[in-house]
Amino acid sequence: MTAVDAVSIITAKRDGGELSDAQIDWVVDGFTKGAVADEQMAALAMAIVWRGMTRRETARWTNAMIASGRRMDFTDLPRPTVDKHSTGGVGDKITLPLAPLVAACGAAVPQLSGRGLGHTGGTLDKLEAIPGWRADLPLARMREILSDPGTGAVVCAAGADLAPADKRLYALRDVTGTVESIPLIASSIMSKKIAEGTAALVLDVKVGSGAFLKTLDGARELATAMVELGTDAGVRTVALLTAMDTPLGRTAGNALEVAESVEVLAGGGPADVVELTLTLAREMVAQAGLDIDPADVLADGRAMDHWRAMVRAQGGDPDAPLPRAKHTETVRAERDGVLTRLDALAVGIAAWRLGAGRARQGDPVQFGAGIEMHTKPGDSVSTGQPLLTLHTDTPEALPGALAALETSCTIATSPPPQPPLLLDRIAV
Repeated sequence: MTAVDAVSIITAKRDGGELSDAQIDWVVDGFTKGAVADEQMAALAMAIVWRGMTRRETARWTNAMIASGRRMDFTDLPRPTVDKHSTGGVGDKITLPLAPLVAACGAAVPQLSGRGLGHTGGTLDKLEAIPGWRADLPLARMREILSDPGTGAVVCAAGADLAPADKRLYALRDVTGTVESIPLIASSIMSKKIAEGTAALVLDVKVGSGAFLKTLDGARELATAMVELGTDAGVRTVALLTAMDTPLGRTAGNALEVAESVEVLAGGGPADVVELTLTLAREMVAQAGLDIDPADVLADGRAMDHWRAMVRAQGGDPDAPLPRAKHTETVRAERDGVLTRLDALAVGIAAWRLGAGRARQGDPVQFGAGIEMHTKPGDSVSTGQPLLTLHTDTPEALPGALAALETSCTIATSPPPQPPLLLDRIAV
């Protein structure tokens, strides 16, 4: 009989063994309840980083984290449910136009989102730039909004009782050097997404300098693991791998990205944001079993109507002026040519230093801080032309942000080939 105690489980994985269902259930439950000490779970997490997990182990680990809390159920809603998750990037405001667009197509979108940490922005931080908007909603209110055919979408924070084991483990991994594990990353994301009760899920896995995953091979590995977890749990799941070497759109920062999202909903906005929004919307609509082209819904204004209703349903005023930063600084082109590179990581770090992001969970953010990108790779520029405008309430942050941007832009004599936004699609 397999031993079920913390030390035996740690040594079994350390030595390359495959943990049994009973061992996984016991250790996750024990950690959630405090019977397994932090140092013991940290040792197990490090063993998993080194030894990995099989598909069965990862699925069981995910189920154990789901079982540590509440599982939501929306099967009785009058419309099909579908959600989207992004692994995070710079300028990634896609959820803002996407959720109301898919809701306007006839689906219910229960979007549980997070806050930014480091150089990647958080969806909740962006939406909280809207005066009055609130992220915390009781389940009963979520159900009301999702059932309303004029709204149909919710973007809110996950409750403390949704996969609490993951919340504890994530905090521990962050301080013990055990974040970089595909099974642990996949189970962390998917435990929350499966627990939220959606019937279908589209994953946007970012690849490139501004993403957590820098290589296509690593992104494929994570995407495959998450698609398998969703499929094994009965959630229709597909993953799109999308480029994140260049920031999405022309803004990075909370209120700046809200304004750009509204432009998209109004029929304008940057071409890359529109392209990715429609690409993901088409996948979500297909996974929900709906026969409608989201491009038509975006064009005729229905998506904007759902956006305004969604903002109001969560206490926000869609007509209120958005916060603006008190100080700006402009970076200009030093020579004529073509912008061939705008590094997403550098822009993300600069926006974070300006106050758009946070270094630690719980830190405040500046809603007006961020960066406007006046040119994107492939655009012609002339000497003295504005490339970037930095926004902040704290002018002392400008030197650090400018330092991060020193080598972010490359100007050459001829335009480079533009890589595609969609790199791959993973489905079972």
